[in-house]
Amino acid sequence: MSEFWSAAQLAVFARVVELNGFSAAARAYRVPKVAVSRAIADLEKSMGVQLMKRTTRRIFLTAAGDAVLPHARAISIEVEKVRQLAQTFSTSREGPLRVVADPTYGRVLLAPLVPRFLDSFPDIALDVVLDADQSAEWDVAIRAGVNEDPTLGSRLLGAPPAVLCATPAYLQKHPAPDRPEGLRDHALLTPAGEGAEYKFQMTKASARAEVRVRPKLAVDDPAVLHSATVAGLGIGLLPEFLCRQGVATAKLRKVLADWQAPSAAPLYAVFPAGLEEDPRVRSFVEFAAANIVPALAH
Repeated sequence: MSEFWSAAQLAVFARVVELNGFSAAARAYRVPKVAVSRAIADLEKSMGVQLMKRTTRRIFLTAAGDAVLPHARAISIEVEKVRQLAQTFSTSREGPLRVVADPTYGRVLLAPLVPRFLDSFPDIALDVVLDADQSAEWDVAIRAGVNEDPTLGSRLLGAPPAVLCATPAYLQKHPAPDRPEGLRDHALLTPAGEGAEYKFQMTKASARAEVRVRPKLAVDDPAVLHSATVAGLGIGLLPEFLCRQGVATAKLRKVLADWQAPSAAPLYAVFPAGLEEDPRVRSFVEFAAANIVPALAH
């Protein structure tokens, strides 16, 4: 049995298990699928044991694979840290700071900050990409939801207030409810929940109401929810900043405006773990944290 086991191969093994597939791991590494398959095959050959079995849909670990996985994950984290550390010393770091954001948040929240940031930090050039999949290489990403990747650092930017709204045409046919429980009689457009129901709480002073609905549309893309709401398909539960213009122009009306809806998913600035001390990353993240929060407020 060869004792020359590649740390990179162990990292690939951990990523295949994490993403439950060779194709997904290949996309994450931006390499052909055959390169990932070869890395696993070479690792198993070097170790002299089979680590996994796979079907067309799932990955199954052998006993050896299950025992090796925690160590492979630890190695994967350290490999990523070394890669990011090396990048901080690379001459390529002198190029523009690469910032990526979901188009929904990028156009409304990030775009107004870009000229102000460039004015405040004239020595830092930006390369901004609005990419829903965030597949392009980046130094800072603006994204919704808690970061669970140990190879990435993050900074909370704020949680957008949410409102219920609908078009006047929809509300003319389906009068707005007086209380949150009345939402069950409407076509609801909500973020994706667990199962067929979507559950949320609303508050009004000391009053609380728990609402359980079966949405007509449930999707984790606020832009899709906004489009469906504007199209008159129902009452949408949306980040308030997406509805401001529609409410101001009377194309949308708030529903149960005196009740507080739950906040939308929190926004984070995410960056590779090796770039926490990069002065350009730190400057951009701190600027975003100081300026996006006011933009999220009513």
